[in-house]
Amino acid sequence: MKDPILTDPDIDRVIEMAWEDRTPFEAIFQQFGLREQDVIRLMRREMKASSWRMWRARVQGRTTKHQAKSAVDDARFKSTLQRKITFNKISKRR
Repeated sequence: MKDPILTDPDIDRVIEMAWEDRTPFEAIFQQFGLREQDVIRLMRREMKASSWRMWRARVQGRTTKHQAKSAVDDARFKSTLQRKITFNKISKRR
């Protein structure tokens, strides 16, 4: 599979999502087409070495980063401004 071409804002958003504890790699794949290994490669390329090591230690073995292993269900809080499937976009105010 060919790697998708990401803009600078997309790369920033992938990094932000990768740092979030409750955002699984599956959500990053669904939105940007990057598998876990691709995210790891991107993080290594874009971050300082010390930040990379800190992120890698934080994520490694974390069950919330994998939907299948996570105990977090879809019943968590969602703002009323979010669409059903958000892809991180806020709907227009009513």
